Amino acid sequence: MQSPLIPSSGLTEKLFEELLTELRTERSNMREQHHELVSERRSERRWKTFFQLALIGIPLLGTIAYVIFFTSAMGFQWGPYGNVVGVVRIDGEISSQSVASAKRLIPVLEKAFANPSVKAVVLSIDSPGGAPAESERIYTAIDSLKRKHQKPVVAVISNMGASAAYMIAVHADKIYAGKYSLVGSIGAIITAWDLHKAIERVDVAQHVYVSGQLKALLNPFAPVSQEADAKAKLLVSQVGATFLDEVKRARSASLKTNVDYGSGEIWGGQEAKDIGLVDEISTLDEVVATTWGLKTYDFGPSQDTFGLFSASLDGLAQKLGDSLASRLAPSLR
Repeated sequence: MQSPLIPSSGLTEKLFEELLTELRTERSNMREQHHELVSERRSERRWKTFFQLALIGIPLLGTIAYVIFFTSAMGFQWGPYGNVVGVVRIDGEISSQSVASAKRLIPVLEKAFANPSVKAVVLSIDSPGGAPAESERIYTAIDSLKRKHQKPVVAVISNMGASAAYMIAVHADKIYAGKYSLVGSIGAIITAWDLHKAIERVDVAQHVYVSGQLKALLNPFAPVSQEADAKAKLLVSQVGATFLDEVKRARSASLKTNVDYGSGEIWGGQEAKDIGLVDEISTLDEVVATTWGLKTYDFGPSQDTFGLFSASLDGLAQKLGDSLASRLAPSLR
């Protein structure tokens, strides 16, 4: 007879099974807690990493954005990437203080010619002309870069390519113009004010002491002498004749014999083609697409965003400083 204090074998097995079940449950709970703890720690690490990256990345991205904005505003450009046609812009008046100055254009031309991705250079011209000396510096640089890099160069006149701007265009391998463009104005001009009668009315006189009779050439506060008048006419005629010779030398095969190219006249695009001043009627996009079939890359130059205010002050000072000199310097416009 079994003692009541000793459990039966069936009861023992049942207790043993319950104990195993409880152990399994605890083990499963411990695993779940372990997984939850690991997940929490992973999540904490992720957030910690995220905040660390944000702490470093946001200022870094801000710095990069600022550098890109600042360099872009200062005229710096990224690229080009892949083969392109480089576009160099000659926009507005050509003078020492303008965007279309030699000091702005020559570095841009050098960059465009030297870049191995640039397969050709297009001079995009929209200018009434300006200072002949600036134009000479620009086209001399173009001639030198053409010889050095052996890349094709074409000029495309959009709205206007006159005087000093056309002087630059004739140094391209080929000249295109839009049919609504204005081309020509080959010649030179000197402008001067005659204010001596106006100051006489207010009983004011200016005393000018010069070492030679032409030293005060075209002084606006003194009557123009016969010698000064003759000298001014000679200067402007010489500059105009030199300009005309430059055009004839560059485009001798295209010019007509019955056209007075030195009259200072300006022609529309189609008429300019008919008389040989341009080779074809076309636009920049069409020329690039049909000739090279490549994308364009604009090298500028463009007005600096940060330089607008300083440029305006510099321009004002330049105008004040050059007010007398401009009366003597011939202008191609």
